[in-house]
Amino acid sequence: MSVSASAANAPALTWTAVTEDDTARLAQQLAQAMGAQPALADALLTLRGNLGAGKTTFVRHLLRALGVTGRIKSPTYALVEPYELPATAARAGAPLPAWHADLYRFDDPREWEDAGLRELFATPGLKLVEWPEKAATLLPMADLDLHFLHDGDDARRIVVAAPTARGAQLLAALA
Repeated sequence: MSVSASAANAPALTWTAVTEDDTARLAQQLAQAMGAQPALADALLTLRGNLGAGKTTFVRHLLRALGVTGRIKSPTYALVEPYELPATAARAGAPLPAWHADLYRFDDPREWEDAGLRELFATPGLKLVEWPEKAATLLPMADLDLHFLHDGDDARRIVVAAPTARGAQLLAALA
């Protein structure tokens, strides 16, 4: 893992994941950072990368580490899957909604309204968005932008950039 500055001058961290366990460890660290600072749990995380790069796997591990039980489904066909993060003492005992969106099939900005995404992004809660480039002009700025890159046969390089103050706090907790 290394910390650097991205092209947009946002702080960034680079993580190499050779196994799925490595990906799970990064997700666990991020979940711990969110748990330690409750305001940070109300973040927007975008996940970029080719098909099969590990975006959905990372989200599953993150949601599991944040306490989601039961099945964690890929939202590829549903567009958005809702979850509820369990109440914690740090969040004053209140559960927190979370949404996992996959915009891979998103083609028309009208779908944004039809799917209720404007309201979703105005609602407090954790938002995890795969393929954010499909709605780049409609999405608010991400707190953390995770870019998953193939690095050899099985390894992945995960570049985590923090373009917002909230994202910088999360990134600092990961470094």
